[in-house]
Amino acid sequence: MTTLVLLHAFPLDATMYEEVATEFDGDLVTPDLPGFGGAPLPEAEPSLDVYADYVARQLDAAELDRVVIGGTSMGGYTAMAFCRRHGDRVAGLALIDTKATADPDDGADGRRAMAKVMAEARTTEPLLANVFPKLLGATTLRGRPDVVQQVRDWVQTTDPDAAAYAQRAMAVRPDSVEMLAALSVPSLVVVGEEDVLTPPTDAAVMAAALHGAVVVEIPRVGHLTPVEAPHYVAEALTELVQLVDA
Repeated sequence: MTTLVLLHAFPLDATMYEEVATEFDGDLVTPDLPGFGGAPLPEAEPSLDVYADYVARQLDAAELDRVVIGGTSMGGYTAMAFCRRHGDRVAGLALIDTKATADPDDGADGRRAMAKVMAEARTTEPLLANVFPKLLGATTLRGRPDVVQQVRDWVQTTDPDAAAYAQRAMAVRPDSVEMLAALSVPSLVVVGEEDVLTPPTDAAVMAAALHGAVVVEIPRVGHLTPVEAPHYVAEALTELVQLVDA
């Protein structure tokens, strides 16, 4: 069976996939991106290409050649960077609560401003104030206090330097729509119905660019579908890998 590599969202680490891992039927690798979890912070100029090349080296170390690559939010951006730089290693693609378009100028400027505050003050407060409230769907925020607290705890333990680097890297990411249109591998697009950061309209853009992508919109969840609805995400990912292997 082809191995699935899942890359985590900002500003979390691979822990976010623990429940997906218990239900996914196949071989799964969930690396921490540089600066997050136990991975070292890069010294290179901030770029998602740095993340993508790091993932490629991790696959080399594990003696994995072609994989199904996927990711949530920033992990999806990194998966697309991986496709650009290591396309010959991509057997399938899963894009979860992410988008293929670049940030508009004001969005990129906002990322850089937040990065400056976090790096200089060494605080995650901007994440708690500006990012955390948008990570979960309205239904989860209203009725699932355990999930809300878990995500808050994850955000609070993020390394400010890693978060600052990631924000700068995401600010300069290129548009990936044309790259997706050039892919010819099985693909999956997953989005939460209540995702306010990368809503279903962004998922539709990616699905339109990809050839024959399977689209799964999950009701009553937001930007972190693998955390809010792990069963449905694991099921969709299992079906994608089975399609690749078929």
